[in-house]
Amino acid sequence: MPESPGGRVLVVEPSAVVETIGTRQRRLAALLADMVPGARTIRVSQRQPGQKWPSPYAHAYDARGRLIALNRAQRTTVARWVIRAHPDMTRDETYDLDLATGTLRPAVAVSLAIGGGC
Repeated sequence: MPESPGGRVLVVEPSAVVETIGTRQRRLAALLADMVPGARTIRVSQRQPGQKWPSPYAHAYDARGRLIALNRAQRTTVARWVIRAHPDMTRDETYDLDLATGTLRPAVAVSLAIGGGC
């Protein structure tokens, strides 16, 4: 077990880890909601449309599903923050981040859940 410099054994409770993960997701969602006012969902991919090489890319949508215009700096910054906060993202897949809950889901699952398609 790891020890602190004072010689005490450091123990992490599993419930504290789960709470920290949820808290981080909610904090990220709150920061992104401040960065993109009116956004409800952020769609993130590691490949910009029309490019063959990896390039972080994001779209923002309001509560009615309408696209919110982002400038290049916002698109890149938002995508990088989400990608860094969720390192388990698959490179070739697109994800939706719900800013109300902080939940990240594959975009295909989201569109199928609301009865849409590609």
